[in-house]
Amino acid sequence: MKAVNLSNGAEIANKITKAHSFFTRLKGLMFSKSLPDGQGLHIQPCQSIHTFFMNYPIDVLYLNKDFEIVGLQESFQPSKLGKIFKNGHSVLELPTGTIQKSGTKIGHKIKLN
Repeated sequence: MKAVNLSNGAEIANKITKAHSFFTRLKGLMFSKSLPDGQGLHIQPCQSIHTFFMNYPIDVLYLNKDFEIVGLQESFQPSKLGKIFKNGHSVLELPTGTIQKSGTKIGHKIKLN
């Protein structure tokens, strides 16, 4: 699956893994060694994340049901608890620097396919 920013045409990631079941959402990126450029994890449903048991920072996009960005966190560090976005429906976890490189901002719309 790919993630594209429909608001500016930028490719955000070309290899998105789904975490849509209870166990895949529970595991997320915990205990992984890295998240290579161009990859990401789509967690659904999800309004908040944590980075406990992770060894590297990530960029995070919080999406509503229409895949519009309602929140973001750049270089979210390990062992932290994220904000809760009440209108969030899913989260896209990405390598650090992805948000800046892609020019992604709150209000932009994302397409996953």
